[in-house]
Amino acid sequence: MPTGVPTRPGPKPRVVVPYPRLSPGLRRYLSTESGGATLLLAMSAAALLWANLAGHSYEEFWSTPASMAVGDGSIDLSLHHWINDGAMAIFFLVVGLEVNRELTVGELRSFRAASVPLFGAIGGLAVPIGLFILLNPSGEDFSGWGVPMSTDTAFVVGVLALVGPRCPDQLRVFLLTLAIFDDIGAIALLGIFYSEDVSFTALGISGALVAVLVAMRWVGIWQVTPYLFVGGALWLSVLESGIHPTLAGVVVGLCVPVRHTSRREEVRLRLLFYGRALAEDRDATRSRLAVSAARSAVPTADRLQDGLHPISSYLVVPAFGLANAGIFLSGDAISDAFGSPVTLGVILGLFVGKAVGVMAGAALALQTGLGTLPGRVRYGHVLGGAFLCGIGFTIALFVSELAFADEALRNEAKIGILIGSLVSALAGALILRYFGDRLPLCTPDEEDGPPPLPEGPWRAPA
Repeated sequence: MPTGVPTRPGPKPRVVVPYPRLSPGLRRYLSTESGGATLLLAMSAAALLWANLAGHSYEEFWSTPASMAVGDGSIDLSLHHWINDGAMAIFFLVVGLEVNRELTVGELRSFRAASVPLFGAIGGLAVPIGLFILLNPSGEDFSGWGVPMSTDTAFVVGVLALVGPRCPDQLRVFLLTLAIFDDIGAIALLGIFYSEDVSFTALGISGALVAVLVAMRWVGIWQVTPYLFVGGALWLSVLESGIHPTLAGVVVGLCVPVRHTSRREEVRLRLLFYGRALAEDRDATRSRLAVSAARSAVPTADRLQDGLHPISSYLVVPAFGLANAGIFLSGDAISDAFGSPVTLGVILGLFVGKAVGVMAGAALALQTGLGTLPGRVRYGHVLGGAFLCGIGFTIALFVSELAFADEALRNEAKIGILIGSLVSALAGALILRYFGDRLPLCTPDEEDGPPPLPEGPWRAPA
């Protein structure tokens, strides 16, 4: 090639951004949930192997008592309950933060945007409960009605990641929003119906602490530490009240500020002032003030979620799977489970009840005009997503521990959870992969793709 002749540069490598049409915060949330789902699956498989190959060591390990004492006061729980009652409060705190965000600045700001997943969540809670009660109308079996009612957000997002680009971005938002509503309903039912020996004194203290959290948000406290401190006290009071203490995590998440507590110009001036001061003299005080100014520029909920969400997805939820998925699968246990109305009720509730309930609720909101699903979402996508909502692994295992004192019934329920969640995941993935694009649009007047950019310096006219 002659010298001096410029060569045309080659094409730039394409950078693939997961969930490109979603906000950066929501993209991080979904990406973290996807990775956490893989680790949860691995830990659950490890728990199954541990429970079936190592004798009784699985039960003996998780029943080990562990106490925390300060002066005359102490908390005495087993390792199993420290995971279920303590660590899972972090998981529900993250859920509460995401609910808070969606209600304040996210997809749930308007009723029309929120009504489709809201109606789907209501149907997805009611129908599985009804089907389970139909098979278990009385006796000790009846207490397991809450096992098939909830959806495992981590696994649903993980399956969506495997299905890939066949799913519109708005389907992911729809399912995440539905799972959030589903979690709120499930946690409320847990607190009301699966709590014993309620202490009204402790409940009164819990109410006062919630009022403190609301007041902190109202006056504009932006530091994370005060919310965590009051949240820890709230967890202790709820634990003493007899209501399941994970409810405290959701309450704290809903009370943390999502919006900026200071005006934009005030934050900008603070950052500029302390940044220049630190550049002039790098001492410890100026460094601390500069860091504090930078933190105040980010909403409290964003900073708290940024710190806790990886812990929840990569530590708490996998530890929960390891502590709860250890099901003894002997030939007799499996034979008894398939003849048990508890197992059949859980399978029917997860596989059929969740799909029918979610699809019926979403279709009702869409057909009556109460809600809309933009972004090229088709009824085939909603149907596939409705089956994915039958993956009830984490919360279903959680409820089975609360519902049954009999180890045999608990084991039968867990076998039903494994089967129901597995067939729901397979059915949902297959429907999304092969039939998602073949049914009509939920909102027929939607145009393909995102709206065109207006004319301007970023885009040359055609």
